[in-house]
Amino acid sequence: MTNATGDGARGGGPLVVVCLRVTDLRPEVDPLTGVVTRSAHGAGLSAADEAALERALAIARAWSGRVLAVAAGSPIVEGPLRAAAALGAAVLRVAWPPHDEADGHGAAPGAASAVNAASAVDPEPFGPRAAYLADLAGDTRALAEVLVDAIRTVGEPTLVLCGDLSPDRGTGALPAQLAHALGAAQALGLVSLTPTDDGWLLAERRLDGGRRERLRVPTPAVCSAEAAGLRLRRAALPALLAAGDAPVPAARPTRPAVGAVEVVDVRAYRPRARVVPPPAGATPRDRLLALTGALVAHDPPTIIGPTDAGQAADALVAYLVRNGYLTA
Repeated sequence: MTNATGDGARGGGPLVVVCLRVTDLRPEVDPLTGVVTRSAHGAGLSAADEAALERALAIARAWSGRVLAVAAGSPIVEGPLRAAAALGAAVLRVAWPPHDEADGHGAAPGAASAVNAASAVDPEPFGPRAAYLADLAGDTRALAEVLVDAIRTVGEPTLVLCGDLSPDRGTGALPAQLAHALGAAQALGLVSLTPTDDGWLLAERRLDGGRRERLRVPTPAVCSAEAAGLRLRRAALPALLAAGDAPVPAARPTRPAVGAVEVVDVRAYRPRARVVPPPAGATPRDRLLALTGALVAHDPPTIIGPTDAGQAADALVAYLVRNGYLTA
């Protein structure tokens, strides 16, 4: 795999990695067929991913470290990666799914203008639709292992940040898989993350009932967080212009993309057939009456009230006892 380059890759200090998910934020859905059409014009980062990049920049500055922004996908992800490079981060693209380069959706590093021109006319700028659907249906273990291999070509990460989930039907499982592959601590679903002087992290997580849970997270760690109102800083114009045509290093997976779950077919769920006894009756009319229960005597609805909660509960318990649901 090719090492990432850029201002954020120079120097020493802890390595803070942010994993970005580039997707179409404004896909078009056919109201008749339900077919989703993704366009290069809507490619970007969700609010959670932008907040993850902002947290990575702030934590790396507090630790005097460096930032590496990693995104997996076709060359369409290079636009948001260049925006991250304009903010001072090193960038690295991981070709994913592994066969998208062979299908004509890849480009050599440095061919920025060619990639932009191809994205404008490519009907599938995010890669083949079949590969995209297979990636959604599968698990994220293979992707996590490939990302870890790519990250370790730059260095051993002290902290890996992710958004809580991606907008394109993301499950939020990738951060946990990354933590497993790295052998690092994990804290997921956070709303705030603050570095401390001793190298630990103070995290806050949302709980039910308006409560919050505070965590003290050791490093190395993998953390995912919501946007929680945090907005990404704006890059200076000279940095944006310099990063506009800069090459984005690409890494190809060196291991087969085999996850823990193998999807062999995708189809609608069909429950297994059950054998039930036929309705009683000698004629079709009798059997239809037995199925519908039209001639079965039913208790009429009972209106109780207005009354208090105690009397209503007593009436409900009496009904359950009368019909055999409860024992007296």
